Amino acid sequence: MVKKRVLLKLSGEVLRGKELFGYSEEMIGQIADDLIALQNEGIELAIVIGGGNIFRGINGDKTGIQRANADYMGMLATVMNSVALADVLEHKGAKARVMSAIPMETIAESYSRKRAIEHLKNGAIVIFGGGTGNPFFTTDTAAALRAVEMDVDMILKATKVDGIYTKDPMKYSDAVRLSKITYSEALEKQYKVMDLTAFAICQEHNMEIRIFNLYEKGNLLKAIVDPSITTVVS
Repeated sequence: MVKKRVLLKLSGEVLRGKELFGYSEEMIGQIADDLIALQNEGIELAIVIGGGNIFRGINGDKTGIQRANADYMGMLATVMNSVALADVLEHKGAKARVMSAIPMETIAESYSRKRAIEHLKNGAIVIFGGGTGNPFFTTDTAAALRAVEMDVDMILKATKVDGIYTKDPMKYSDAVRLSKITYSEALEKQYKVMDLTAFAICQEHNMEIRIFNLYEKGNLLKAIVDPSITTVVS
């Protein structure tokens, strides 16, 4: 395999597996194993994680928390998830580094593009927590920004289904999977798999996105070598 650098976008919900909250030991272990297998193929790995298994900023309105403060709480949740995944990776023998967009030096490095690239080149899996460091932006947008900054070859967007469908495949049996779409189509039809800001950034910088099902073991590597199991946005 030709050496590549990719960015994986994980939702926080993926880490909880079948649990209602927090972490699934089985799921976080499977993700770590897949990441290590991918790295063993010579792939440099950057990761952006959401915080939905702990707290989603957009849900703060329901509890009376101001949106900006709720978003900061969500950013803290992403750092917790980043530390958790890094710890599991290191326990399995991999080298991992957590970098946070919000300074919190006792548990994570502050984000620096230069240091992040150095970590990748030195064989570390780099996990970006804290979103963009600003409220009102999603971790999808953070993933698009970091992907451009790290000059990766593609973004891998992990979901519960194997790509983008014309309808919700969980609700409609006649939903059709799309093998490939353009950024313009993604923006025009407002597919919910990523937010519009993230799609726009990727379009501007010609950053390919592959949407795939992470729940099937081994799909992380397959998504790189076999785009037919994904929806490609380019």
